[in-house]
Amino acid sequence: MEESMSEERLAVYGIFNVPSMQSLSGWNVVRKALSPNQACSKTELGIIIGAQVIFAFLFWIIWAPPIVPRPLEVVHAFQKLWMRDGLGVELAMSFMVNLEALAISSIISLGLAYLSVTQFVRIIASAASKLRFLGLTGLSLMFTYLTPDGHWLKVSLLVFGMTVFFVTAMASEVANIPKAEFDHARTLRMSEWRVVWEVVVLGKMDVAIETIRQNAAIGWMMLTMVEGIVKSEGGVGAMLLNENKHMLLDAVFAIQLTILLVGLLFDYIIGVSKNIACPWVSLSLQRR
Repeated sequence: MEESMSEERLAVYGIFNVPSMQSLSGWNVVRKALSPNQACSKTELGIIIGAQVIFAFLFWIIWAPPIVPRPLEVVHAFQKLWMRDGLGVELAMSFMVNLEALAISSIISLGLAYLSVTQFVRIIASAASKLRFLGLTGLSLMFTYLTPDGHWLKVSLLVFGMTVFFVTAMASEVANIPKAEFDHARTLRMSEWRVVWEVVVLGKMDVAIETIRQNAAIGWMMLTMVEGIVKSEGGVGAMLLNENKHMLLDAVFAIQLTILLVGLLFDYIIGVSKNIACPWVSLSLQRR
């Protein structure tokens, strides 16, 4: 009793602020993990994530189908790919292509979305959003004639695939801005273009960064398909298709896991950038 009271007293003064053993009991952690809108501490969140990772790893080792390569096989395949086949170089090349396409698509999409406040560009943005139902396979021939080489063919296909979804998301956000926000800016005697800058551009900066984050994932997922169409520059997609063609599943899993980890790292970097640029976003979240 005295020990628990001393811990509470120290926690009040901010000297000893760690979760109690009772709060970290297995049943309490499970209850918080399965209950809606529950706030978990960092320690509890670490326990939940660790348990899920361990379960997934055990499932991979014990219960996965025989055709799925085991972790040691994937590790050995990764070492061979990295040391002998140049996986690092191919991965860097693919990442730069995706980064280039992401930059171009962001400029085009944000320009169309922000200028959709005018009726002329609103029609163009609406038409561009409808193109998201087209498949890249049928458009590759047209882009082949329009681009000078294989590099720009890959970039143009990625730009098209990302832009149509980017425009759809951002134009919808701009269209759903409440009229009161525009009226509030007008009461401050701003010109209409200043209103667009303050309300649409600056006011939706967090949404724009989050949409860039989502489209970076879309482009990274599409990259293997695009590099399968254009194999002249190599890339991790061409390497993946080559290993898949020869039914080297351990190498396929090693490349796929590498693609996943790089994508997660890039996604995390963009998320951190959004929190730095727009720190007010987390203030309105339900879960803390």
